[in-house]
Amino acid sequence: MNKKEKKEPKQDITKKENKKPDNGSLIPQYNFKEIEKKWLEFWQSNNIYKFDPKDSGEIFSIDTPPPTVSGVMHLGHAASYSHHDFIARFKRMQGFNVFFPWGFDDNGLPTERYVENKTGKKAQDMSRIEFIDLCLQETKEVEEQLKKQWMSIGYSADFSIYYQTINEISRKLSQKSFIDLYEDGRAYRKEGPVLWCPECKTAIAQVELKDKEQSTLFNDITFQLKDEKKGTCGEITISTTRPEFLPACVAIFYNPQDNRYKSFKHKRAIVPLFEFDVPIMEDERVDINKGTGLVMCCTFGDQTDMECWKAYGLPYKKLLTSEGKLNDTAGKYAGLTIKDARDKIIKDLKEKKIITKQQKIKHMVNVHERCNTEVEFLIEKQWYIRYLDLKEKFLKIGKEINWHPEFMKSRYDNWINGLQWDWCISRQRHFGVPFPVWYCKQCDEIILAKEKNLPVDPFTYLPPVKQCPKCKSKEFIPEEDVIDTWATSSLSPDIAIETAESLLKTSLKKIYPFSLRPQAHDIITFWAFNTIVKAHFHHNSKPWNDIMISGYVLFGKEKMSKSKGNSIEPEKILEKYGVDCLRYWTSTSKLGEDITLDEKELVAAERLIKKIWNAYNFIKMHLPHDLSTPKKVEEIDSFLLLKLEELVRDVTGHLENYEYSHARALTEKFFWQTFCDNYLEIIKKRIYGENIDKKKSAQHVLGKSLLTILKLFAPIMPCITEEIYQEFFKDKEKSESIHVSKWPETNFKKFTKQQEELDKKGTKFFEILGKVRQEKSKAQKSMKSEINLTIKKEDKLFLKNMLEDLKAVTNSKEIKEGEFKVEFL
Repeated sequence: MNKKEKKEPKQDITKKENKKPDNGSLIPQYNFKEIEKKWLEFWQSNNIYKFDPKDSGEIFSIDTPPPTVSGVMHLGHAASYSHHDFIARFKRMQGFNVFFPWGFDDNGLPTERYVENKTGKKAQDMSRIEFIDLCLQETKEVEEQLKKQWMSIGYSADFSIYYQTINEISRKLSQKSFIDLYEDGRAYRKEGPVLWCPECKTAIAQVELKDKEQSTLFNDITFQLKDEKKGTCGEITISTTRPEFLPACVAIFYNPQDNRYKSFKHKRAIVPLFEFDVPIMEDERVDINKGTGLVMCCTFGDQTDMECWKAYGLPYKKLLTSEGKLNDTAGKYAGLTIKDARDKIIKDLKEKKIITKQQKIKHMVNVHERCNTEVEFLIEKQWYIRYLDLKEKFLKIGKEINWHPEFMKSRYDNWINGLQWDWCISRQRHFGVPFPVWYCKQCDEIILAKEKNLPVDPFTYLPPVKQCPKCKSKEFIPEEDVIDTWATSSLSPDIAIETAESLLKTSLKKIYPFSLRPQAHDIITFWAFNTIVKAHFHHNSKPWNDIMISGYVLFGKEKMSKSKGNSIEPEKILEKYGVDCLRYWTSTSKLGEDITLDEKELVAAERLIKKIWNAYNFIKMHLPHDLSTPKKVEEIDSFLLLKLEELVRDVTGHLENYEYSHARALTEKFFWQTFCDNYLEIIKKRIYGENIDKKKSAQHVLGKSLLTILKLFAPIMPCITEEIYQEFFKDKEKSESIHVSKWPETNFKKFTKQQEELDKKGTKFFEILGKVRQEKSKAQKSMKSEINLTIKKEDKLFLKNMLEDLKAVTNSKEIKEGEFKVEFL
């Protein structure tokens, strides 16, 4: 079915009709709830996925995305985490020693918000230490619950290698990273314009911005021109969406190419309501065609204000508080929120007839990605990491990494090319990794902690010096800010290695760079870029060889999220359909593309699992314990093995390129069409017949095909494949689980001349079989109807070693020579 034919998904996915068991069938029912529960517990209790530090084999390492502690796993998690789990399972079966640690990103604003919402206690109403203790207590409880939710989707991480971005190892590494960067001249502190979120009450980095379309009013406001001798000498009109910034106006600009205003150069204008005057100046950044072509420069209404303020050395008028309210600079409007101040100032301007025109417009504004609040710009002292001088270096590193899908690299490149700010890493929050910094109370000299003492909290730990090395003062002030969570989570490869080394008591530095970084496309600029930055600074290396990018889960055309009221928790799907069906659905999306929850795909998975189960139960009745290669393999059996080799080659190639959707689709097509619809029907009479050699040939191919198909499906659908493997193949292969068994081997690249001939024969066989089935269907006859079949003489000669199987599958009494014909008897 193509995408246009799919209907919008139904949200009520929890209802399901009760199907009566097929009591007439001898095949046992597949009870997914019992079977999946059994294997989910088996994998964990038997450490099937445990990394072995003593294994001398090649390591495949995954820089696992640590989910934020938000209280519940959502369907987007289930999809994206399943995608890279497919790869982990595949690599394990290929014989790699898979390093697949597990962690939580519990250091950050989402954790603070979760704790505040759950407990009803606000960080700002508690002491820093009290709130940190509360966060640690609450995260400990919820993380155990979340870990079980990840296990419930068959996620095969090694949960024994477990880290948190707030634990001692993470704090130590994050603080050491900061100290190293400071000593290298990369970390610095300065007072300057910062992006500020009034809702979260913290500075944010450029990467935390997103664009949001917003409705507002475009106001034409009259300014009087000032004449030193005559008072006023005319007027000008300025269009603005932010009249609340009038008290912070420091200049008015026009474009030097705009002939309308050239005569105003060096003149001054009087700011209405506030009655102070500002210079009128030229700047090429002004858009001649926007509004009246005149703009206010206020400190600070937007990015351009900051650029002009800096370029012309204009005065700074601080207008906003950290809570997003106007300060005393605003006069009688002091204490009002930005919105209230805007409304009140517009009202007063109207009363004085200073607003001459208002127009409703929609425009794009920068908002904080965490809370969708419009960001403001303040002058504050903050810590930064200097990296704007390394744009070309980061672009070069990006080229050294294999991007899957490749087109996602453009997002990374575009981000770097558009960077305008160094990385602001200080946050005005309680819960986070503290800066290992104190300041001299007298001269503001910076004192850093010693590496041997890390991690430290400057509020509870004394500085490493008795007196200031600069002014000899003995009084110190601890840094109150904490380090941006992305400055810590960007060290996830180092945190994972350090955690594993401490647990396993062995050096694992050889793991760096990692094999793979899996992540969603929305945090390429957050996590991928910042990890590359830290890897360059601390290792002079790329952090991983490959990166695979997953998309969103959509509901209709919107991103599925709790805030939009359109989310569905994975538990509901697991209860109705089970683990394998959920994972099958996630495999229907191509890497990097968004996916819609379509119940038809879950039903398709359910049907596939039932078909695998029924095919297995039929096959196992006819398979002896010994599945060794027979003396002679029938030609149609050889053809099936040839197509199986081709399938293994293609599926392996797709998975090695992280194209799990193609791999699953090919396996599914082969299973349904080639194996079930055709091959099982072809060999049925031989299986029930008395010719031992011909029967052994079919049995050999049945056993090998079933095992191979199970292994190709195993990364996607781990439970049904494990159930069959354990029941029938484990004793033969001696592997503890299908998920640590050997991936099907193939050296097949392209057909030899002999194989080309066999492929043509098999293809001709299937073509004739298809035509016979069409004739029986047209005649509304059963497929078991007996016929006489006529085929071309050359086809009969060509298929001479397959004729017996052709007669059997078509139920032909005789195969004659001539033009194709089906005669019903």
